[in-house]
Amino acid sequence: MTLLGIGDFARAVRLSAKALRLYDEKGLLVPARVDPVTGYRYYAGSQVERARLIGWLRRVGMPLGRIGEIVAMEPGAAAEAVRGWWGGVAAETAVRGELAAFVADSLAGAPPGPALALRSAALSDRGLVRGENQDAVHAGERLLAVADGFGAGGARASAGAVAGLRRFAEGPDPAPGALLGALADAVDEAARRVPARAGTTLTALLPTGPRLALVHVGDSRAYLLREGSLSRLTRDHTLVQALADEGRITQREAASHPQRARLVRALAPPAARPDLQLRIPRTGDRYLVCSDGLTTTVPESAIRRALRETATDPARAAHTLVSLARCAGGPDNVSCVVADVSA
Repeated sequence: MTLLGIGDFARAVRLSAKALRLYDEKGLLVPARVDPVTGYRYYAGSQVERARLIGWLRRVGMPLGRIGEIVAMEPGAAAEAVRGWWGGVAAETAVRGELAAFVADSLAGAPPGPALALRSAALSDRGLVRGENQDAVHAGERLLAVADGFGAGGARASAGAVAGLRRFAEGPDPAPGALLGALADAVDEAARRVPARAGTTLTALLPTGPRLALVHVGDSRAYLLREGSLSRLTRDHTLVQALADEGRITQREAASHPQRARLVRALAPPAARPDLQLRIPRTGDRYLVCSDGLTTTVPESAIRRALRETATDPARAAHTLVSLARCAGGPDNVSCVVADVSA
């Protein structure tokens, strides 16, 4: 077997010797041979492709720990894992971009712009199996929210979470520079209303001037229908979503995974760690906030079709979506809030 010294190998794969030593230390690219006297590293020609892959993944900013998992996969699984990882990075970058623009506008003293005009409707249903409805919903001019409670006191947990946000929505608008802090405080207030040994998801949209603030924790979801195209605005805080993001399972496997309802983040006392976004709506946008009682039984293609076919009628849209979940067996409580942005 022909071996290359670390210098020749570094030139062949366009990596520095320093990087190769780091990858050796992390177990990502162990030399084929190390001289026992000098410690000089030698690499095999068969290691070239692995080294190049590691180099490219580092260039796009992937952490070394994640790279170690990907290079150990079969090519097909590795490709899906890279796509899944980058999808998460792109979504997070877009959200951070909106927040950065908001902060910059606040610092520059830019005028807030006209308030949004929303037409909304909400509907919550016990479903066909559960003995109690532990969901809570709210649809108003200042708050669109869905919470899905669980555990002993789940119904009180979801109702308390929505009530905590409603207090924020009904109060005076915070100054632009204080908005994000005020939202975080409102979520903490919502968490304090959750009883012990219980928890809840919480996904909510709060109009603030020309923007929509999105608060999310758990596996309830928010969607945007824009010009006929449906996009999901939230990522589930579940074990299964984390496995899919890491490429350990496919999205198809995630849909039927036995632990798909296991949450890794939820709203529970004494505080919460929600995702916060600021979005810029357009006239004609339609937003959907829903519990997992809809998304685990009704495919997104059917959700998109229902939202498109009930244009300009949020109440009819919410009723249609709940009916679809019941027709699919209604195994869980199902709740929907639909809101249209008008001029």
